[in-house]
Amino acid sequence: MRRIPRKVEVEHEPGKITRYVRHDNGDGYVSPQAKVHPDATVERGAYVEAGARVADHARVGRFSWVDTDAVVGPNARVASNVHVGVRGIVGDGALVGDGARLGVDVTVEPGAVVLPDELVPAGTVVRSERRRGDYGTAA
Repeated sequence: MRRIPRKVEVEHEPGKITRYVRHDNGDGYVSPQAKVHPDATVERGAYVEAGARVADHARVGRFSWVDTDAVVGPNARVASNVHVGVRGIVGDGALVGDGARLGVDVTVEPGAVVLPDELVPAGTVVRSERRRGDYGTAA
């Protein structure tokens, strides 16, 4: 069985190192400047950046990326290979499908669904009653 390192360092650009620690529930990596509830799951290969928050009973899937200052609310599900953009919000009980990409400042309302492989433009609001590609405008 391969051991997962407790800490990892990534050089994003020459001379700029970002450090992460392994989250006990799921083995994903979390910036020390992020807040992840102990009851949340951050799966192996996922990253949570500085300033981001992941609430209780939320799940961040394998190889997903919760970017700087983003929020994943209680009971929300971020599937595999998803990018939650800078300052993005995934509301309580919302679901973001595999391979979806959320732009900067996207809000996924509580209970809303983003379909797999969907690209959500920056600054939009995904409403709980919408259909694929139907976005509300930012308030």
